[in-house]
Amino acid sequence: MREILAGMPWWVKWVAIPLIAIVVFGGLIATVVGFVIGLLFKVLVFAALVGGLVYVVRKFTSSSSSRGDW
Repeated sequence: MREILAGMPWWVKWVAIPLIAIVVFGGLIATVVGFVIGLLFKVLVFAALVGGLVYVVRKFTSSSSSRGDW
């Protein structure tokens, strides 16, 4: 591969080849990035819901135990 690219101008190596790769694999790259972002969003939603559930359960259990004292 180095022998093939050795005689090429710099713009072929650093501009043309990456552009061709983006055109060919662009859909795949967009799919992977979208999947990762969607997964991170779902993880954040899950963490927020679990945190909210823990907060609500602690709030009600602490208030019910204080009500039981009198």
